[in-house]
Order: sequence, then C-alpha cells, then structure tokens
Amino acid sequence: MRTEAILLRPGTTLTALSRTDTADDVALAAGGDVRAFERLYRAHLPKVHSLVRRMAAGRDTDELTQDVFVRVWQKLGSFRGESAFGTWLHRLAVNVVIERFRADTLRRQRYHDGEDIFEVLPARATRGDLSMDFESALTKLPDGAREIFVLHDVEGYKHREIAELLEISAGTSKAQLHRARMILRRHLGGQQ
Repeated sequence: MRTEAILLRPGTTLTALSRTDTADDVALAAGGDVRAFERLYRAHLPKVHSLVRRMAAGRDTDELTQDVFVRVWQKLGSFRGESAFGTWLHRLAVNVVIERFRADTLRRQRYHDGEDIFEVLPARATRGDLSMDFESALTKLPDGAREIFVLHDVEGYKHREIAELLEISAGTSKAQLHRARMILRRHLGGQQ
C-alpha cells in the first residue's frame, strides 16, 4: 500500500488527486479518511446510480443511491479485497435495492400472474428515440420482472444467482424474465 503524503498547492482541486489508486482510497477510507471516500464516491457514483435507476424503475433513485453509499461507508471495513472494489460495491448496491423492495408493503404484489398485465400497458410510444422508449418500458414492468430483467439481461447474473439474491426459485426467475421480455417486446414492438 502506498503511504506517501500528497501536498496540495493553492488552487489544487480534488480532481487533481484522481491519480490515487482505488485500492489506496479504499484502505484510506476504511480508516476514516473522508477525502478518500469522496474520491471513491465520485468515481463510482455514475455506475451505481444507473444500476439503482434501472432496478427501481426511477423510483427513489437518488435516495436509494445515497443509501448505497451510506452502506458502503458503514461496511467498508468488511471489504477484504478478495474481489475488485467495483464488484463488491455492485453487489452491495444490488443488495440495498433488494432490501428496499423486501421492506415495501407492495412485496406481495411484485409478481403479477395474470395475463391482464398486457392490458395495463399503454400503447407503443410514437417517438423515434428507442433508448427513451426502452427506459420508459422498463418503468412499466412489474417490480419482480424488472428486477430480474435488469439483473439477468443488463448486469449478467445467472438465474441461480438471481434466485439466491431474491430468495425465489430459478424457475421463477426464468418465468419472470420471459414475462419481462414479452412485455418489453409488446411495448417496443415494431420500433427498430
């Protein structure tokens, strides 16, 4: 671990300190160094925010992202370095979002089983911006289907990993992924 001191000249900003390695910042932040934690926060905020926004369909994204970094600050001492810090942070962020959904009183309604879900989706958007339509379509998915779609198709988790994370069967994960894909196809159908 590097232990040399960094001297600041007048007018030096925190961005000038970005040369510090992530591993050094993790060690310093775990020891209580707020500036090192701030560098970690700035470096990882965009990815965490994007993950949270997709998993939560834009609901409480800023609050959940803040909760992730509060949890990082609390748990940083437990980071053993067995994986990359970004991997550890990603897993922690996923867990924070999942815990929030578990705490919600709507948990019982997460997995919608009826075919009438197709009736509650609005008609296909007419604008030509497919990425905006996709983000909009993600918000229309039922919570469970959206979580599984993001974890599997966007983040690359396997069904068995999703099953462990969400405490469901791998078969339920596969069924919800299929449902999510069908809803997305219907919502985005014909736009290419």
